Amino acid sequence: MIGLSVAVGRFVEALFWGIFRVAGAVAGMLILGVSVAIIVWIAARKLWNRR
Repeated sequence: MIGLSVAVGRFVEALFWGIFRVAGAVAGMLILGVSVAIIVWIAARKLWNRR
């Protein structure tokens, strides 16, 4: 019974870390995408204002 609970605990921990990694990757991509979009928008406005 103790071995089973340890196995379940390890499985839950692995599942948690897997979800955490995916969430972290998604958040990182989102932050990167937003920052790139802002930089592109600022650059486009500066170029547009020069005309």
